[in-house]
Amino acid sequence: MSEHDIERLGHHGDGIAEGPVFVPLTLPGERVSGDIVGNRLADPKILRPSPDRVTPPCRHFKHCGGCQLQHASDDLVAAWKVDVVRQALAAQGVSADFRPIVTSPAQSRRRAALSVRRTKKGALAGFHSRGTNVIAEIPDCQLLHPDLMPALKVAEALAVLGASRKAELTVTATLSRGGVDIAARGGKEPDGPLLARLAQAAEAHGLARLSWNDEVIATRLPPIQVFGKAEVSPPPGAFLQATEEGEAALVMAVKEAVGSAAKVIDLFAGCGTFALPLAEGARVHAVEGDRAMTRALEDGWRMASGLKHVTTEARDLFRNPVIVEDLRYDAAVIDPPRAGAEAQVRELAASAIPRIAFVSCNPATFARDAAILISSGYTLDWVQVVDQFRWSAHVELAALFTRGKA
Repeated sequence: MSEHDIERLGHHGDGIAEGPVFVPLTLPGERVSGDIVGNRLADPKILRPSPDRVTPPCRHFKHCGGCQLQHASDDLVAAWKVDVVRQALAAQGVSADFRPIVTSPAQSRRRAALSVRRTKKGALAGFHSRGTNVIAEIPDCQLLHPDLMPALKVAEALAVLGASRKAELTVTATLSRGGVDIAARGGKEPDGPLLARLAQAAEAHGLARLSWNDEVIATRLPPIQVFGKAEVSPPPGAFLQATEEGEAALVMAVKEAVGSAAKVIDLFAGCGTFALPLAEGARVHAVEGDRAMTRALEDGWRMASGLKHVTTEARDLFRNPVIVEDLRYDAAVIDPPRAGAEAQVRELAASAIPRIAFVSCNPATFARDAAILISSGYTLDWVQVVDQFRWSAHVELAALFTRGKA
């Protein structure tokens, strides 16, 4: 058994000692002991705790892998998440002004992907235990919105009806205006009797909608999401910001970044998280690779009142980015997936668009793309970190880039 001093937190939230040696559930400044297995310290014992160590608010934290940082104070987590972005930018030779982080409250997650497995006595739904494929029960979860908690029992019921004992069912549960929207994947291929039983379960549990392996089985009420003045019914399993508070912070930042622009292009627009609120003051062209999402966005715009013109385009922005000749807009919004959007960013970098609102869920690819824009004459005006995946190592942000006079 050896002793180690924790020097910093890694990008996955583990403590890191000299070596590097990775030590789960530890904090900078702590002294720990344990046996090294590979490059990890197994079953560490805390010899000297950090003053930022707190009692985890959730009784499931020790066994559940849904959260990584409940043992750390809110101030430490907030400072660490901002520093993750700062260091990613510094690695690209970029500095920025950072605004105070916005953190979503506890019990605010309105969307979660639950892991479900059939058992001899029924089924078990929850999150994977830390570092394993074992599912941990989470009846008192402090992460999920209270209105989403019934989805655990729904997920178990669906697994009993249509999951194999050999495969895990993934149930994505989302709060909507019409109730809980369920998208289940990994179940048996439905025949007539199973379809009937699934539809009955959707009615019995009061679901807004139930889809099974991407096929809509039942819609009791439209699973409406509200984006600004528009009501949108997204396709099953469509992307949605994790919390209302996090979405509001990102939308506010994007609106400020776009400013008084009259004509805006929204790249990776999804179902309209940014495009539809921006349409209250600007004409918007929304580009998204998923055609079902662009249809939902357009339908939401057509049914809304008080919005300026919105056009949509289904386009693979990785293989077919919008080229510089077509980027004649007063502002651009870009919200790519974790891989970033290097090809599209290079076209933006060559454009004359004066303002770019950049939203990212990956500091490393954001920093890479930021360096491309800056090398082409853009200025990074500010960065707003948003922590809507509370107690996790996940970091989101919004930023403003300007060319010429802001």
